[in-house]
Amino acid sequence: MGALMIQSTFCDELIDRLAESYEENPSEFVRLPQPTVASSMARLTVSELRNEGYVEEEVRGVIRLTARGYKEYKRKTITSFAPKAWV
Repeated sequence: MGALMIQSTFCDELIDRLAESYEENPSEFVRLPQPTVASSMARLTVSELRNEGYVEEEVRGVIRLTARGYKEYKRKTITSFAPKAWV
C-alpha cells in the first residue's frame, strides 16, 4: 500500500470518527491518541484539513470537525451511496 493511499485511508477514518463525535455534540473536541499525534503523516493530514477549514484544533492533538467539514462529509457520504446512472 502506498503512502498516499495510507494517508487517504487515515484521513477517511479520522473524518468518520470526527463526524460521529460531531453528531453527538458539535462543540466537543476529540483527543487523538498519543501515537497518532506523534505521527508525521497524521500531523500533515490534520494540518491539511485545518487549512481547508474542515477541522478546528484546540491544541495539538485535540480537534473537532467544523460545520463546513461536517457538511462536506455528509455530501460525500450521500454521493458515495447514490445509485449509479446506467450508461
